[in-house]
Amino acid sequence: MSALLPIIPSDARLYLKPIWFVPTPIGQPDGSTARMGNGLIWFQGYELSAFDGARRIARTTVPVAEFEATVATLPEPLAQRAQQLATNISAQRAPLVLGDRTIRFDAPQVMAILNVTPDSFSDGGKHVGDPQAAADVGFAMAAAGAALIDVGGESTRPKAAKVWEGDEIARIAPVIERLAAAGVSVSVDTRKAAVMEAALAAGARIINDVSALAHDPRSLEVVAKAGCPVILMHAPSAGDDPHENGAGYGDVVADVFDHLEARIAACEAAGIARANIMVDPGLGFGKSLADNLALVNGLATFQALGVPLLFAGSRKRLIGALSNEAPAADRLGGSVALAFRAAQLGAQMVRVHDVKESVQALHLWRGLADAGLSAV
Repeated sequence: MSALLPIIPSDARLYLKPIWFVPTPIGQPDGSTARMGNGLIWFQGYELSAFDGARRIARTTVPVAEFEATVATLPEPLAQRAQQLATNISAQRAPLVLGDRTIRFDAPQVMAILNVTPDSFSDGGKHVGDPQAAADVGFAMAAAGAALIDVGGESTRPKAAKVWEGDEIARIAPVIERLAAAGVSVSVDTRKAAVMEAALAAGARIINDVSALAHDPRSLEVVAKAGCPVILMHAPSAGDDPHENGAGYGDVVADVFDHLEARIAACEAAGIARANIMVDPGLGFGKSLADNLALVNGLATFQALGVPLLFAGSRKRLIGALSNEAPAADRLGGSVALAFRAAQLGAQMVRVHDVKESVQALHLWRGLADAGLSAV
C-alpha cells in the first residue's frame, strides 16, 4: 500500500521533512521508523513538498512504512530525488576531526561565541584590546562544556562597518593562539581568505563563513588546500552587508535549502570533502520574523542535505520581537528555548553566547532522549 500523491511534474522542486517523531523504535512495527543521522531521533513519516517556481503545488505526508512504494509513483527524476533526500536524512554524520580532538554528532554539541569586536550586536566591545582576557573567556566557555569556541573579529550585524583584514587578523590571531596552545578547539568566524589563512596558522581548525565561501573569491581555494572543516551559512547577499536583498523569498525554507545545496556542490567541485562541510540556515540574516519562525519550524528539512546542521539563534532579534522588544542581554530564556527546540529537530550543534545554560539544557534533552529510548 502507498500514500496517494497528487500529480507532480517532473521538473518540480522536491523537499522532504521528517515528521511524527517517536522516542524509540523499540516496539514499533518493523520498517515503520527511520533514524535521523546517528543521533537519538526517530520518526515515522515524511512531509513531502513540491514547488513550481515560488508556488507550492503539493504538500502531503507519507508514512515511513509506505515511502518506497509511494515515491515509486513519482516521475523518475523526482523518485530519485526523494530517495536521495531520505538517504541523506538518515546518513551518518561524520565527526569533525580537529587534530587530536574529535567532535562527534551522536548528541548535539555547543559552539560558543567569542567576538573580539567593538560593535557586535550583543557582546561588542567586551573583549577588544586584551587578547589574554578574551582567551580567558574562551577557556571558561570550554570549561563550561563548549565543544568549540568560535572567534570573530568583524561584526556581521546589519549595516556594520567593514573591517580591514589586517585589523581583523590583529584582533583574532592572539586570542586563537592562546586558546589553541592550551588545546581548545577553535573555529574562526570570517568571510575573508587572508583572515582564514592567518587564523588557521594561529591554530584555528574550522572556518565559519556567513557567506558560505562566496564573499571572497579565494576562500574556496584556501579551505580546500587546508583540508579543514567549513560551516556554510545562508545569507541573502555575499557582499559587504550580508543582510541585503532579504525580501521576496518564495518559500524561505525551500529557498534557503536550495542555496545551501548549491554551495555544498560548489565546495565539492572546488575539492572540499563533503565530510568536512556543515550548514547553517542563517537565522536573522536578511529574514523577517515570519521567515525566522518558518525556518525554526522547518529546521528538520535541512537534515535532507546530509551534512551536520548548525543552528545559531542565540539572543537574536526574533526573541526580542516576541518578548516586548527585550534587548539582547535579556534574551537568555528565548535563546535556551531555541537551542532546545533545535536539538529536538535534529540540529547537531548550536551556536550560543550563554554556554553554561545551553549545555545544561542540552544535557536535559539528552537525558529525556535516553529515558525515552530505554522505556519499556
